Amino acid sequence: MTASVELRRGADRHRTTTGWLRSWQSFSYGDYYDPANTHHGVLMVCNEETLVAGSGYDTHPHSNLEIVTWVLDGGLRHADSLGNTAVVRAGQLGCLSAGAGVTHAEHADPATGGVHFLQMGVAPDHPGGPPRYQQADVTAALETGTLVTVASGIAGLPGAITLGNRHTALHAARLPAGAAVTLPTAPYLYLQVTRGTVRVDNRTEMRAGDALRFSDSDGPSVRATGAAEVLAWQMHAALGD
Repeated sequence: MTASVELRRGADRHRTTTGWLRSWQSFSYGDYYDPANTHHGVLMVCNEETLVAGSGYDTHPHSNLEIVTWVLDGGLRHADSLGNTAVVRAGQLGCLSAGAGVTHAEHADPATGGVHFLQMGVAPDHPGGPPRYQQADVTAALETGTLVTVASGIAGLPGAITLGNRHTALHAARLPAGAAVTLPTAPYLYLQVTRGTVRVDNRTEMRAGDALRFSDSDGPSVRATGAAEVLAWQMHAALGD
């Protein structure tokens, strides 16, 4: 594989706006389809969304997707056909493994007003299988200012949540100004800035909403130029491998 780095600015993402929703799609999703922008590695969805108070997505189906929710502000209320109900807040993440099929609904939690969150989706190792829901609070781990593995399916690399893909892990870091972390070495790496500003490998300036797509990554460094938060997908396979 040839090493490459592709910068995608947050302002260049496809945007959907309604009376209750603002959504920025990093990959083809819903009515937006670009055959040259369908995935990176096994990451197929990375949507940043805001919902106004009292709004959200009514019950709808999913299958064969690991759906990870990361909340930035407010609370997102989750309910699914497995009987799970929960609210995901900042510092927490939820994961719905859709498996052979599940329905769920998501709404801004009335107790917190609107909600601002990222929802990401990776392909599972195998289609089908029983659906499940997991949720974890990683607030204390993020306060260390280090790179925290928040979800993983990679053997020997535990995360707060277990993914149904053995080639993939999601890391998060909440960095004070001047602090730095080194990202993993991986054939595919996806870096998303969720808050603040950072500099990658002492070259690329990034701000909230920006993303870098690495192929054959050798462990780039990320330094916060102001208080910042980043998410990084480590992937050792791509769709079709």
